[in-house]
Amino acid sequence: MLLNPSLTNAMEITCYRDPEISREVRHLPANTYNLAITLLARCATKHLFVPIRSMQYMAIVDSEEFVFIDGERRCWIDIAWQNFNPQARDALDQPVAYQAIYYREDMSAIMARLQSEFPAALQILNSKNRLDGPARIINFPAKN
Repeated sequence: MLLNPSLTNAMEITCYRDPEISREVRHLPANTYNLAITLLARCATKHLFVPIRSMQYMAIVDSEEFVFIDGERRCWIDIAWQNFNPQARDALDQPVAYQAIYYREDMSAIMARLQSEFPAALQILNSKNRLDGPARIINFPAKN
């Protein structure tokens, strides 16, 4: 993963991955997934940087995956959340299935903390964002 949003005077970071250790199917609560995607949609660089200060981690969200980087290892991805399947939901308040990919051993405690700390970090980021301009209403055709 190489992020180069230098044209927008944003952060530039190159991320590396060790060989995959394991993967598992998980479900992300709807409010967490929806907020991450909403914040990403507002981001001009199409890469959302979410500091998780309580864990000294950085989450990088893009349209394909969420990756988590330990502050000590800097640019090495520890865990990636990929293959989100929001279209399988019947309603926007249902959880979203995804795959968690682990690039280090013994990440279960980190994963458990990410499940609570990542949504909190998204909320903090959301509270700092200011929306300018009027809201836009999109009309969807009714199902027959």
